[in-house]
Amino acid sequence: MAASMEVRCWGGDWGLPSVHTESLIVLAYAKFSGAKVTVSPIDWTWRTLTATVPELVCGDSTVAEPTQILNFLRKQRFNADYELTARQGADTMAYIALLEEKLRPALLHTFWVDAENYANLTRPWFASRSPFPLNFLVPSRHANKALSRILLTKGESPLHTITEVEGKIYSDAKECLNLLSHRLGTANYFFGNSPASLDAFVFGFVAPLHKASLPSSPLQSHLRQLANLTHFCDNILSLYFGSSHPGSPQPVQETVDANLQKLTQLVNKESNLIEKMDDNLRSSPQHKPHRPDPKPSLADEKSSTPA
Repeated sequence: MAASMEVRCWGGDWGLPSVHTESLIVLAYAKFSGAKVTVSPIDWTWRTLTATVPELVCGDSTVAEPTQILNFLRKQRFNADYELTARQGADTMAYIALLEEKLRPALLHTFWVDAENYANLTRPWFASRSPFPLNFLVPSRHANKALSRILLTKGESPLHTITEVEGKIYSDAKECLNLLSHRLGTANYFFGNSPASLDAFVFGFVAPLHKASLPSSPLQSHLRQLANLTHFCDNILSLYFGSSHPGSPQPVQETVDANLQKLTQLVNKESNLIEKMDDNLRSSPQHKPHRPDPKPSLADEKSSTPA
């Protein structure tokens, strides 16, 4: 009897089985190939800091990274690419490389570097899914890694700062989306009548951009003009994830303490308020400290009393 397979990943929201690109790729491919996996979200557990997601556990084997997990599933005879020709296989590798080079940096910037999106969507979401006190650490850690990755891969001369790089990465991302839209055309999938690994990768990259309620995103506005790509994502969600709850599933490893959730949410609200106050202080004009007179007048005391 084959060993059961468990996928550990970030949970879902925004109508998606997971909000995490790499996790979406693995979950979609498992559906496409017919692999039966148990999904174990790491939400509200200490794994939010320590785990490498997605992670596939099968017996004594533990596999991380989407490409390695997909190869492992193929070895278990769950192969969504078995009908592809050699040319289609080569095209798959080329388009996946295109996604990593052109679209990945813009997605990292959209969710983790853009100040408005990070403050109003990304940080609150990941903080609310992390137990106290990790809710203070996990979002900022992801944001720092995203910024470092963008500058490492795109910060070439003469572009050295994130402001200088921003225009380039969004231009590349729009070009990538246009190429994907042109390649997909009016078809439901990129190769033939059934989805393959390229469909899983495109879904994982594009679906969060399509479904997230981003306060600020020119890239999302551009995507909405490419109706076939948004239909592609909606079609996969309807056909392969329609029977399961699209929201955030409950962890199966342990029962979440309701009081801990409430405490975490309360602390998140307080930390958001403190961050906003800190941002306001940083953005306000800085003046030389002024020491008040030791004996202020009565009028001054009244004027300084808050209403």
